[in-house]
Amino acid sequence: MPFLFSLTRGAGLLALAALLLPLGAAARVATGPGHPLADVVGSGPCQEFVARLPNVKSQLCADAHLLPTVGRSVQGRTLYYRDVVAPDAKIRVLVVGAMHGDELSSASLALHWIQRALETPSNAHWRFIPALNPDGLMMRPARRMNARGVDLNRNFPTPNWARDAKIYWEQRTRKDPRRWPGPSPLSEPESRYLHDEMQRFQPHLIVSIHAPYGVLDFDGPGTPPPKLGRLYLDQVGIFPGSLGNYGGVHKGMPVVTIELPSAFRTPLDAEIRQMWLDLLRWMSERVVPEDNSPRVVPVRVKTTG
Repeated sequence: MPFLFSLTRGAGLLALAALLLPLGAAARVATGPGHPLADVVGSGPCQEFVARLPNVKSQLCADAHLLPTVGRSVQGRTLYYRDVVAPDAKIRVLVVGAMHGDELSSASLALHWIQRALETPSNAHWRFIPALNPDGLMMRPARRMNARGVDLNRNFPTPNWARDAKIYWEQRTRKDPRRWPGPSPLSEPESRYLHDEMQRFQPHLIVSIHAPYGVLDFDGPGTPPPKLGRLYLDQVGIFPGSLGNYGGVHKGMPVVTIELPSAFRTPLDAEIRQMWLDLLRWMSERVVPEDNSPRVVPVRVKTTG
């Protein structure tokens, strides 16, 4: 169903900027005084991200040129995104970081990979959401759940969610509050936003970044990648309400779940690069677009004015 929304002049330029930014390591946005994008970009999340995230310097975050969406967290924080589109893009890849707020390195890796995508976009239209759970990320100490205490990675509408999520939480986790699936599927604004974004973007691949188990997981159709850098495939099963279960198993959108070795430290830069190259190599061999892919609806951006 098409989404109808109006954009002011500034917001219209925002949407265009996301798609028209030049590809390459030297890509920049002019945001001097009086520029239509200056106020929006200048008031973005970089100050908080740089203060909070490991291995994220001001220039890296500024170069990411994150743009606001209509998505909001429970506490009203804006959810940010960045599109990087290769000139010959044939597949769509959605990358999600910090679904769990205490996995700080996951948001850092997403920001580093935005830079990698600008340098080597391959044949993809990339859409990055570096921090799906900003409330949990910015708490002191950071916590896995969102501000309502819900584990967002148990809140997606998998079949029989009402029965299976309850049984899993009560019997398998013994009501672990860190894994509470919420009162109902998609009860949380963050999970609803990602669910709607999957409908809009129709990705051929979802990459969900987590920590700290140091493995690679995969859900959905197709052949999984054997490794990304030093992370090797070790499929850990599926859980009621998880993104891998919902997107990979039930929606047919393959989900690669990266479990970094540490929640508080990123891999070395050389390892980040190797993981990216391994992902591109696997995508070129295994992720094949469908000829009848539906039309992609643009990101719903935050309006100004």
